Amino acid sequence: MASVALSEAEKVYIVHGVQEDLRVDGRGCEDYRCVEVETDVVSNTSGSARVKLGHTDILVGVKAEMGTPKLEKPNEGYLEFFVDCSASATPEFEGRGGDDLGTEIANTLYRIFNNKSSVDLKTLCISPREHCWVLYVDVLLLECGGNLFDAISIAVKAALFNTRIPRVRVLEDEEGSKDIELSDDPYDCIRLSVENVPCIVTLCKIGCRHVVDATLQEEACSLASLLVSVTSKGVVTCMRKVGKGSLDPESIFEMMETGKRVGKVLHASLQSVLHKEESLGPKRQKVGFLG
Repeated sequence: MASVALSEAEKVYIVHGVQEDLRVDGRGCEDYRCVEVETDVVSNTSGSARVKLGHTDILVGVKAEMGTPKLEKPNEGYLEFFVDCSASATPEFEGRGGDDLGTEIANTLYRIFNNKSSVDLKTLCISPREHCWVLYVDVLLLECGGNLFDAISIAVKAALFNTRIPRVRVLEDEEGSKDIELSDDPYDCIRLSVENVPCIVTLCKIGCRHVVDATLQEEACSLASLLVSVTSKGVVTCMRKVGKGSLDPESIFEMMETGKRVGKVLHASLQSVLHKEESLGPKRQKVGFLG
């Protein structure tokens, strides 16, 4: 993961500020930086989104393709995640430097979507045991400025909200063979309900307190973080501890409560922005990921 070198004096300054609920950039411990969200930024995808969180820049594209349902879930479609850590994001990703981080992020995304409530996968089934939609979710890290997991989860949720899957009819002839007919109308499509898609809230333990949306400098002062996957209703779907440091049970409980509280506000703000952007329709001005 991208990191930054700090002197001991800088670390002491950051830690003391956090104890007083005043961070280097003026935020409180539970405040996010300004999040920029833009959907429908890549033309040849079923859905896409770009999220900028401070200096962290994420692009997500969703491609819907037909596949065969998994044997253990014959009447459901499924999601596949791929994370590409661009070498331009940080020099540490050059060569195969970003592969481990990409795998770690993809595995975390599989974990938070590996339940029946996140996305209704039955809506992706075309004909049980034979055909289903497979959503390939490609995540590209364009720039790393701290708090990667939160930014990626916001971008994935926004891209899934933007995803439009062509409506399909299964026609059966007299001999029993099935034929699949895709609708020609680009507006005749199905949309995924993202109401229960969780977002990740990362809480970094710095000194005796914890902060949300840590910058690279704050991450350098933290030995342990807790990733909390929270739904819009404040339900925790999974947790994961990262870092070499330890967390005592009382801290974990406090961090979970903070994650739930902050997560609900994050979801409400994101849903409001997504619906507002969609209401503008084709008239909205597009910036695009090269803007």
